[in-house]
Amino acid sequence: MDAVTRASDGCREETMTGPALSVAEGAAEPPLLDETIGQAFDRVAARWPDRPALVSRHQNIRWNYAELKARVDTYAAAFMALGLAPGERIGIWAHNCAEWMITQYASAKLGLILVNLNPAYRRAEVEYALNKVGCRALVVMPQHASSDYIEMLQTLAPELAECAPGRLISRRLPELRTVIRLGDTPTPGMFNFDALAEQATESLRARVDSRAAELNPRDPINIQFTSGTTGRPKGATLTHHNILNNGYLVGAGIGATEADRIAVPVPLYHCFGMVMGNLAALTHGAAVVYPAASFEPAATLDAVAAEGCTALYGVPTMFIAEMERPDFADYDLSSLRTGIMAGSPCPRAVMQRVIDEMHMNEVTIAYGMTETSPVSCQTAVDDALEARVATVGRVHPHLEIKIVDLNGETVPRGEPGEYCTRGYSVMRGYWDDSERTREAIDRNGWMHTGDLAVMDEAGYCRIIGRLKDMVIRGGENLYPREIEEFLYGHPAIADVQIVGVPDATYGEELCAWVQLAAGQSLDEAGLRAFCDGEIAHFKIPRYIRFVDSFPLTVTGKVQKYRIREQMIEELGLAPV
Repeated sequence: MDAVTRASDGCREETMTGPALSVAEGAAEPPLLDETIGQAFDRVAARWPDRPALVSRHQNIRWNYAELKARVDTYAAAFMALGLAPGERIGIWAHNCAEWMITQYASAKLGLILVNLNPAYRRAEVEYALNKVGCRALVVMPQHASSDYIEMLQTLAPELAECAPGRLISRRLPELRTVIRLGDTPTPGMFNFDALAEQATESLRARVDSRAAELNPRDPINIQFTSGTTGRPKGATLTHHNILNNGYLVGAGIGATEADRIAVPVPLYHCFGMVMGNLAALTHGAAVVYPAASFEPAATLDAVAAEGCTALYGVPTMFIAEMERPDFADYDLSSLRTGIMAGSPCPRAVMQRVIDEMHMNEVTIAYGMTETSPVSCQTAVDDALEARVATVGRVHPHLEIKIVDLNGETVPRGEPGEYCTRGYSVMRGYWDDSERTREAIDRNGWMHTGDLAVMDEAGYCRIIGRLKDMVIRGGENLYPREIEEFLYGHPAIADVQIVGVPDATYGEELCAWVQLAAGQSLDEAGLRAFCDGEIAHFKIPRYIRFVDSFPLTVTGKVQKYRIREQMIEELGLAPV
């Protein structure tokens, strides 16, 4: 007979008379917030009007909550003046800036669905995204580095040159009516963001308040596109309830309070910046600090030192880039206490340096995916170093997780399987894609992440790869990440990707694409010799290619399916 027991930390875990199953349920505290993002924003601004809310250092902007609220209310009314109605989609195609935060909260107050567009998108990608969800309005930055966003839009919609602002009728972007550009340069067919504030009349402000009161926390409020490692990006549709509460609980996970200043060098178009950054800070009355428009190691360190930031976010490579600066020791980072690392596993040596040299004794690791708002597991601020480098922590409050085999049966603790989660954080579905929604969320509400994981006896989870990347060779389940991590130990290897390719005898064989470190040399025989006697013979790749680069998505994720397709074509392999 199965039994459910409550662990000492409030996390419920399944136990049995035999081996414990890989199931865990999060604590019931703190209670979930039952309000819209606009209501939460107004509540926090009323409680802490004079507390700092936003510092955008590259824009020389510094606002407290009262000042931020005044701007948010103005732009909510301005968006209403454009005729935008609840449920309509407004895109934002920009790097980190104050206007991003204003648009996020102003659109939420009006019930508009904010569509996050990756600044790395080019014409075909932004055309697909805008049309997929039917964006009626778009906020866009003019340019950044080598990217000219205005030129791309003018190419997609040459009709902008002849139309009045807000009156676009475009052949290639048929749903888009309004383009709002940042900056003050007049541009045919477009509003300027700053000038738009003039349309916010007092009567419109009153109408915004009445409309905001009619919104439901379960209404969709955000669409974020997945990175497309397996094909066309999907539009994960998230509600106020999804992302407001996830931000709130992520903030609770790092012990955030109104005294904190959170440095957010990660992009706002992603959940890491928008939810774990902006909303985590908002729900605890903390301040957000944007060091730069996009990640710059020196700007990040300078922001932490100058603003007295208490928390810093990033993926491991960002922390590495910061610590490898020759002037790293010159920055006073003593104000740091905590932060979040996410996106990929953190090497032990890097974590130790972050704790010792960046003073982030309470840094946490978070795991999730866009479709789950995003976080479902997080380490605690007082977890041991081993937990922070080897696991992604334990289940978040108000969520359930389980690990299942290929038949959907829950596996015992310590055995690998697919990581699934259920609860308030699971998306409404993929926009206009019921088939792929049904593939991802089963009839019992479990989100099947496609990630392979192992849960230990204490409920800590370790992500070991992707289900679609698992290779079955002669009946053996092989996990590419395990082999990749072993090969990383070779001093000549900078990066490596393992995929499975068809094989008539074994069903699948392993193939390795290897990038060498600068100035290093290695051949197939040398790589196999490195493996021989160290890992099982069937884990040694049969096919090895040395390459200069990997096929990537616009977010920098490796597209393994393209490696697999290329090798199948090159080797003349037939599907088995």
